[in-house]
Amino acid sequence: MKITFTAIIILLTSGFISGQQQAKSNKLKSNSEISDLDLFNMVQPVPQTNKFIDPGYYVWCGSVTKADDGKFYMLYSRWPLADGFESWPVTSEIAVAVSTNPGGPYKHVKVALPARGTKFWDGSATHNPAVVKHDGKYYLFYMGTSHDGPIKKHEAYTDNWWRYRNTQRIGVAIADKPDGEWKRLDKPVLSVSEDSTAYDALMVSNPAATFDDKGRVILLYKQVNKSDKISGGQVRFGVAFADSPFGPFIKHDKPIFEVNDGGKDWMVAEDPFVWFQDGTYLAIVRDVIGKFTGDEGAWALMVSKNGTDWQPAKHPKVIGSTFFWEGGVAGASKLERPCLYLENGVPKYLYGATRADKEQTMSFNVAVPLLKK
Repeated sequence: MKITFTAIIILLTSGFISGQQQAKSNKLKSNSEISDLDLFNMVQPVPQTNKFIDPGYYVWCGSVTKADDGKFYMLYSRWPLADGFESWPVTSEIAVAVSTNPGGPYKHVKVALPARGTKFWDGSATHNPAVVKHDGKYYLFYMGTSHDGPIKKHEAYTDNWWRYRNTQRIGVAIADKPDGEWKRLDKPVLSVSEDSTAYDALMVSNPAATFDDKGRVILLYKQVNKSDKISGGQVRFGVAFADSPFGPFIKHDKPIFEVNDGGKDWMVAEDPFVWFQDGTYLAIVRDVIGKFTGDEGAWALMVSKNGTDWQPAKHPKVIGSTFFWEGGVAGASKLERPCLYLENGVPKYLYGATRADKEQTMSFNVAVPLLKK
């Protein structure tokens, strides 16, 4: 369904006002408290009730928002267990689950962004949801793919699999409520660069977005450059800015979350969650090779004043490469796809996705309680 230009202007005007109001209200007590934020020491063991499973599906990418009805909605990715874990670029769809508590338990409600045919840029699969609320409107940033090449079940990393993966682009949908109708655009809001040497010349995905105190949108995203291989080259993260969630987005010309090693590593950070608080951009990323926390696969807290220059926070470690259930039992796999729920500016829950076992027979989302000490 197309959104008219007039409707977009009306929605954005109200959205920016709300975004500025939220930016002012979502504060810790002081700037010093933000700089001293130590999420690692707030992490609590995870109750079994804080596990979200959708029977028959792999579950990934949980993004949580509180709605006007007082309930909590998780936008998440799912795809059939029968297709195999690596089939996400081909058959993933974004769905909605609901709970009366931010920690859960959550229950599936509906599919929000189903497949809609390869004539659309996101017609095959939708993935990587990131929901942002403004003045009763909900903006859902996501990744879409579109390709019609044959893929066998449980097949990955073949040429056709890479062709699906390489069609990843970033879009945004809008709704009046999380379990309502999501209106999509006919084009991505962020696509690959035309320059064949650009960091994002091959594909873009993993969007994370928020508004700053001036109503400007910041969008963090995964970028892959071209190489002589069908899989492309290095995986990096970029940043782009816009005056509207519908764009146009102006890209920063250099990757973010970099380290001083000459860019030799294939991937350094992944899966950002971003928010803006008291004049500071904050992001939680997966520390892929342990450059920021010393713990490979842990989550790291990054900070920036301008959205382009990012550094590890004073207390960079958010959660380790191993998480624990109540009773002291370690999770079978590390957590990925960070999300954070804040209540009046205070962190309350971390959300992540994890595999149930090394064989990847299933996956689910968990809500990690945070307790301020």
